[in-house]
Amino acid sequence: MRLRLVPAQTSWDFFRYARFAFGASVVAMLLSLVLFFSMGLNFGIDFRGGTTIRTESVNPVDVGGFRKALRPLDLGDVTITQVFDPAFGPDKNVASVRIQAQEGVESITPETIARVEAALKSVDPEVRFTAVESVGPKVSGELIRSAVLAVVSAIAAVLVYIWLRFEWQFSVGAVAALIHDVVLTIGIFSFLQIKFDLSIIAALLTIVGYSLNDTVVVFDRVRENLRKFKQKPLKELLNLSINETLSRTVMTSVTTLIALIALFVLGGDVIRGFVFAMIWGVVVGTYSSIFVASTILLWLGVKRDWSKPDATAGTRFANIDA
Repeated sequence: MRLRLVPAQTSWDFFRYARFAFGASVVAMLLSLVLFFSMGLNFGIDFRGGTTIRTESVNPVDVGGFRKALRPLDLGDVTITQVFDPAFGPDKNVASVRIQAQEGVESITPETIARVEAALKSVDPEVRFTAVESVGPKVSGELIRSAVLAVVSAIAAVLVYIWLRFEWQFSVGAVAALIHDVVLTIGIFSFLQIKFDLSIIAALLTIVGYSLNDTVVVFDRVRENLRKFKQKPLKELLNLSINETLSRTVMTSVTTLIALIALFVLGGDVIRGFVFAMIWGVVVGTYSSIFVASTILLWLGVKRDWSKPDATAGTRFANIDA
């Protein structure tokens, strides 16, 4: 007996509320941009520069005591947070001490780190220092530029790939879906103020790849059906194509989410931000491949007379397998 998350044959009308779904996506993107420019991102040490010290103790974390002990050191902006994780036992209390980049130095000096550790030990003699990470202001600025360039380059490469494999209408829909996914991911990170570091950039690039794969599967079936049903209205043909690939789409998304949710619950706080971005990306990526990319393709239209080559269409590599 084969497991099916959706029936083998479906005939759902995905474009019945296309205007509403697309409008909701536009509103969500605008809201995400407002959140980004008003609240900003909670940049990690990778992008802000500074030092993060991770502590561990059998005693409960005294955030107020730690802050009071560090105040006389005059280190500027110091953020102390307790790290919660279901995997931690009652005798494992973890805190993260983040210190801003110090003026005039590329990274915090060992002497300053020793002073910080001595101050924290005065509050809790049992405290241990399990990790120290430092990034200078110059390096963090270069990382920001490199991260933005990586995401933009990935989307640009997708634009060229889809244009060569299909037609420009397909590429516009695919890239719009990718931008939709990236903007919404940035928006949710701004709203929840989850730490945004290099691992999240890796998640964004993975989301681009996942969403592209889902979109190409649908578009490939659309192209097949365009050749098979030359007289069928484009809306019906798109609905048919999405329904035919729906079982594969849902199965892939659900199995991926099962693994990601397990990592989110059991993987620890170090990778939790990355896994959360991946979970969010799988959900919005699946949504956008149907309700954003396909809707734009419906509105732009596509060539239907395959007997005559279109000199303006980028279909020179249409027969190359992905």
